[in-house]
Amino acid sequence: MATPLPSHKVCNLKRLLQLRSEAREQKRTVVQCHGCFDIVHPGHIQYLQFAKSQGDLLIVSVSADPQVNKGADRPLIPDDLRASSLAALECVDYVYVNPHPTAVELLTELQPDVYVKGREYMRNNDPRFLAERDTVTAHGGRVVFSSGDVIYSSSALIGGMSAATFNDEKLRRYLGQYDLGGKNLLQLVNDFRGQKVVVVGDYILDRYHFCEPAAVAAESPMLSLRQIRTEDYDGGAGVVALHLAGLGASPSLVTALGHDAESNVVAGRLKRRGVTVSALHSRKDLPLKRRYLADLTKVLKIDEGGGSVLDSEAEQSLADRILRAADDASAVIFADFGYGLITPTLLERVMPTLRKRVRILTADVSGMRSNLLCFKNVDLLCPTEREVREALHDFSTGINNIVYSLLSHTGAKQALITLGKQGLLVFDQYRPRNADESWERKLRSEYLPALATHAIDPLGCGDALLATATLALAAGGSVHAAAYLGSVAAAFEAQRIGNQPITAEDLLTGLSVTAPPEGVRRLAS
Repeated sequence: MATPLPSHKVCNLKRLLQLRSEAREQKRTVVQCHGCFDIVHPGHIQYLQFAKSQGDLLIVSVSADPQVNKGADRPLIPDDLRASSLAALECVDYVYVNPHPTAVELLTELQPDVYVKGREYMRNNDPRFLAERDTVTAHGGRVVFSSGDVIYSSSALIGGMSAATFNDEKLRRYLGQYDLGGKNLLQLVNDFRGQKVVVVGDYILDRYHFCEPAAVAAESPMLSLRQIRTEDYDGGAGVVALHLAGLGASPSLVTALGHDAESNVVAGRLKRRGVTVSALHSRKDLPLKRRYLADLTKVLKIDEGGGSVLDSEAEQSLADRILRAADDASAVIFADFGYGLITPTLLERVMPTLRKRVRILTADVSGMRSNLLCFKNVDLLCPTEREVREALHDFSTGINNIVYSLLSHTGAKQALITLGKQGLLVFDQYRPRNADESWERKLRSEYLPALATHAIDPLGCGDALLATATLALAAGGSVHAAAYLGSVAAAFEAQRIGNQPITAEDLLTGLSVTAPPEGVRRLAS
């Protein structure tokens, strides 16, 4: 018979403080260790055995998943399993999953008699460790350094293996934890049909120049290309609307076009593909992004056409178009690509009315001139980690704290933060914290690995994610279902050249190989 997991040794904070109080009354020495313990190795065992020898009661605090700042795909092992693994060790008396960035808060409350760190910290000037050390000594405790040599490193061990080894298990746990079985997901995708969704944002024309590398140019050491063909793709807010149409929704696009013949071609093409277009003809020309490819490798990108600022009359006309299009809509998506269509004053005009009329409001940005912080009180934000950091001018703080700042500033309810080929982070349960509430009740995060084994062309993956996730929320799905379906859509988009709309059939194909109980397989091309 299998030995049951020692769940009674994994404590909450209230129980931990009770144990500390009892130990103090019994004049027993309390020892604390703190760390990630992603892969428990012989070096950890030696360290913990040494710590146990320093007192009577050994308490090990484990960094919660959002606080393991060792890369987007770390920790490899979820915090509940890391805690259970440590609790199974005879030398460990109790384990606590610590939701804070460092052990300072717990050390302040627990006030251990001895705090044990590895020998490598003896001359460490990391301010996080120094704050922990000062907290221990301020309450009369001692900091002791393990006398054992550091034989192994979890990070070094993990660096020698592929994180993909653990991704299937992470996906299984994610789907199981949020009850995302195949039947539920299929029903949600079926409910996409007929949902009325409005997309507001800049239309961009993406033009791919497919070339073959001829040679190195004679006049200087630069690549010489011979163009074979060109192909145009609808980009920006245009492809977001096309994704919605392909998924079975009834999308409307509110945008700005020009007076030129190309703008008429674009409008006609979108309409033929199921998108209702309401456009201000306020641009001199369409924003155009040219990408030159040598075989399938992009070697050069040239942007043509700049943004145009709307005057007050045009802005009011745009606001009226948005509100008319939003009648009976289940969702509105704002896709700001920095070409001047979406401004703070436009949002001030429309957001109060939209918030009363429309159940789901979502937003995403792209480009240096976009403004993520302008989107107040939306239901979902879908930026990249880089976009969040640039918006807040913070490039060093842990991602969990960065997103908490973003949601605090904007009042957004949830966020999907994309991490490129590493996947995404799902943040939910944001609300103001009462004085007596712990950190973990303010914000919860979940890591979802990327589902594509490799990307042929990452262009448009964020647009596919935004459209699919919004549609999932509009159809009544949870943010975790939205993140998963959006990831399936992004995986398909990553394996296609150019902006090609995702379809409901693509999602159903993805679900057929990812839904439990058959197991999870990452999508391969």
